[in-house]
Amino acid sequence: MSKTKINVGTIWLDGCSGCHMSFLDMDERIVELSQYLNIIYSPYVDAKEIPANIDLFIVEGAISTDHDLEIIQKIRDNSKKILALGDCAITGNISAMKNLAGTEISLEKGYFELADLNKGKYPNKVVPKLLDKVIPLNEAISVDYFVPGCPTPADAIYAVLKGLIDGVEVDTSKYTRFGL
Repeated sequence: MSKTKINVGTIWLDGCSGCHMSFLDMDERIVELSQYLNIIYSPYVDAKEIPANIDLFIVEGAISTDHDLEIIQKIRDNSKKILALGDCAITGNISAMKNLAGTEISLEKGYFELADLNKGKYPNKVVPKLLDKVIPLNEAISVDYFVPGCPTPADAIYAVLKGLIDGVEVDTSKYTRFGL
């Protein structure tokens, strides 16, 4: 990527938002990056629709619902580059633990056994349908960059974004690793 201002989107799917919190932990470095990044879709801004022609989309979290799958395919169609941020986006991580028990057992536990309100009713009109298996991004779409971490440290996010702006490849192992 070049030093011209690039349009960036961010989203978290099935995850804890820890990587988005780490993004904010870049503190004053966000001001430096804002000279080159134009955040046009994100929980940080109030955009409702995924815009077209995004230069870089940063995606945190795994894909666990039919809605996640629909959104990630729209993001891929509208973005030149996709950055999978964090272990959930890269491996499924904690979200994929549901795969060990299965969808039906997970729903039964959450909406029947442990529910305090509306016990015994699965809110299928307002809750997206769970996929049979939680999957990482690269099992649904092509991904251009992978930055591990749980959550990904702010220094790693900064180094990767600065490297993309400067056109320099960054060795992320200097800043992060899986589970860190």
